[in-house]
Amino acid sequence: MELNKLLKGVSYSVLQGNANIEVKKIEYDSRKVTAGDVFVCITGFQRDGHTFAAKAVKSGAVALICEYVPEGIDKEVTIFQVENSREALAFMAVQYFNQPSPKMHVIGVTGTNGKTTTTYLMKSILDHMEKKVGVVGTIENRIGDRVLHTERTTPESKELQELLDTMVKEDVSHVVMEVSSHSLDLHRVDGIEYEIGIFTNLTQDHLDYHKTMENYKEAKSKLFERAQKSVINLDDAAGSFMRERAKGQVLTFAVENDADLRARNIEISAEGTEFSLTWEEKEYHVHLSTPGRFSVYNALGAIGACLLLGISMTDILVGLKENQGVAGRFQAVRSKKGYQGVVDYAHTPDGLDNILKTAREFAKGRIITIFGCGGDRDKTKRPIMGEIAGNGSDYCIITSDNPRTEDPLTILNEVEAGMKKTQCPYEKIADRRAAILQGTKMAKTGDVIIIAGKGHENYQIFKDCTIHFDDMEEIRKAFGEDCI
Repeated sequence: MELNKLLKGVSYSVLQGNANIEVKKIEYDSRKVTAGDVFVCITGFQRDGHTFAAKAVKSGAVALICEYVPEGIDKEVTIFQVENSREALAFMAVQYFNQPSPKMHVIGVTGTNGKTTTTYLMKSILDHMEKKVGVVGTIENRIGDRVLHTERTTPESKELQELLDTMVKEDVSHVVMEVSSHSLDLHRVDGIEYEIGIFTNLTQDHLDYHKTMENYKEAKSKLFERAQKSVINLDDAAGSFMRERAKGQVLTFAVENDADLRARNIEISAEGTEFSLTWEEKEYHVHLSTPGRFSVYNALGAIGACLLLGISMTDILVGLKENQGVAGRFQAVRSKKGYQGVVDYAHTPDGLDNILKTAREFAKGRIITIFGCGGDRDKTKRPIMGEIAGNGSDYCIITSDNPRTEDPLTILNEVEAGMKKTQCPYEKIADRRAAILQGTKMAKTGDVIIIAGKGHENYQIFKDCTIHFDDMEEIRKAFGEDCI
């Protein structure tokens, strides 16, 4: 493809070379460059792609996309200068992969919590309608029944457009994707035509990157400035802000406030959640397999989007009922001795608070909470989560999450600072496996053991290695022969 056609929609200057040059493929990793490629110099957090430009040229790159001119580049190499190379990469990928998103119904879900569950509730409804569904998200990428590996919530733009192109080729009709604040801020989703955007909620997270909640909110709002239609949670403090930013039709949902979709008479048990749904002056009964008030909000977002897609309420309710939950999202396992464990991905203050309140709704005994906080991430939330756990639990075990490059004991101590503000008894056990085993040893009939933070993850990241570690596997092992 001609390079200037790849850059359609991008402002650029040709510093040297031929603007009409033909290129074979796009690369932003110099190690993958082969003869005839265009190399996009991305300015990253740890490395600057401009410093690898000469290496890319040596490997055969015939053109460079840069924010500034790299050193040591031959005068025969074509150089295009752009203001933002990440943005340029996104729009180049859209053109290279033949503009896949307009060929499908693309639904984006953004918010601090609830993205994954909302996407899978929608998938369940669309599966019931016998649609071929693509999923892009935290747990996995999926094309119909085929599961693909994922490394982050929203892939880099080139890989994302390639995935969407593959979905088009495999006759996917609907794509439901999690849209992270990072992906919006870093231009990974630029050029995608979203038919519908869903807003779940906004609570503290990712301040290591965004620095302020205002920046975080602004990043999330970009989805609704682009989506043709929007579904907004009005009970969230940021809901009105998202509605103001939204273009096209807006459908609102709430439990506490007046909205287009309203949930009432919520009943929560260990088996799931029931509620009454009001829509266009009619009332419907909704059953969900997942316990919790937060499950109601996730369902409302999915219902709203499906209504905007033209799906009948009857089919929506059947599809919701067929959903059996999502891996690592309030996933329960029971013991013959009368207590149970619950594995959940809750790794934010709001997420942890939600699952503890949900467990309190049906726990007949104590709530024993085993949790930690990830290393190299927002440190300000550590004492906050410690205090939330202490206030919502009868006993806590502070343990390691993914320490990454940080000292696990330092993280535990920072969480402990918040725990000390409560009256909850606790202990610190850095080894997560030992912490889970200790929680099960002290459990009695009626108790609920909450294991929070990692959910579906089957690994644990340390400074010098990554090991296999699955909370659900560990709780089953700890229950032993008593596991039901």
